Amino acid sequence: MSETAVPGASYAAAGVDIEAGDRAVELMKEWVKKTQRPEVLGGLGGFAGLFDASALKRYERPLLASATDGVGTKVDIARQLGVYDTIGHDLVAMVMDDIVVCGAEPLFMTDYICVGKVHPERVAAVVKGIAEGCVLAGCALVGGETAEHPGLLGEDDFDVAGAGTGVVEADRLLGADRIRTGDTVIAMAASGLHSNGYSLVRHVLLNQAGLSLDARVEELGRTLGEELLEPTKIYSLDCLALTRTTEVHAFSHITGGGLAANLARVVPDTLHAVVDRSTWTPAPVFDLVGRTGKVERLELEKTLNMGVGMIAIVPEASTDVALATLADRGVDAWVAGEITERGEHTTGAALVGDHAG
Repeated sequence: MSETAVPGASYAAAGVDIEAGDRAVELMKEWVKKTQRPEVLGGLGGFAGLFDASALKRYERPLLASATDGVGTKVDIARQLGVYDTIGHDLVAMVMDDIVVCGAEPLFMTDYICVGKVHPERVAAVVKGIAEGCVLAGCALVGGETAEHPGLLGEDDFDVAGAGTGVVEADRLLGADRIRTGDTVIAMAASGLHSNGYSLVRHVLLNQAGLSLDARVEELGRTLGEELLEPTKIYSLDCLALTRTTEVHAFSHITGGGLAANLARVVPDTLHAVVDRSTWTPAPVFDLVGRTGKVERLELEKTLNMGVGMIAIVPEASTDVALATLADRGVDAWVAGEITERGEHTTGAALVGDHAG
């Protein structure tokens, strides 16, 4: 037997650094604290986040709404640029803007961060972005998990996902059953590509065209990387403000699948939403992707949001108040279409005309 001792196997030797994980938790605590609502009990570090459900007693019939999502391959842009404090905004938007579609108030959220190697400052930066997003959505970040997967992910690789919960009074639930012929379709401007279609965007701009993320693109007015990392706009509190100031029949969050497909999800079988492209001009990044990759318009429209991040469907009589409310909140919004009877050859929603400009 050799006199040289052979060290036994250990978690650290396998690539998992528990101390780095603990350090990451300490760094993120101050950001999580900023998201707290009065209903949240305890602090970060427990096995479960606690939310005082007695707060729901003020509802006659509270319905809990839940959603879960990630941000897709946009995380690879963040990894390449070494920018970790914006991707959390995207995560909150993808989750909480789904929840608000039914009229629910966002309550709390949890996150899951998976990394190849724990770099405490990077993990804390991701959580910082999630916490800032939660503040913008009006919800609490009550907990989460950071998992280290050495051998499965590269040392700089990571992914994020999250789940959220909201609440809505049963008789105020929004959706297809409220929509009527003659309703107005109001579009709310996107902040950019948001967090959908990045597999196409990366393929066209980075792989095919070989553009550099650090290169300044004049038509964008900034570097390509800055454009691609523009955080997804969080509409939750804007949508809730609309429900308080005027009658709203439905919302539609424009994510994967594009405007027509997502709008069709909230339109009843007997009706049809017509959206006029001439009412807005998509931001230059959409043209850049289409032109560079020779992507046909219909393919772009079923992949990207084309400049519209959220739709509100309101009675015609509520149109002016709705637009004024959004304007007061700094949201760029406009009348983009209307609800009509569905014809023999029409579907739930369609885009017509050509974009302005």
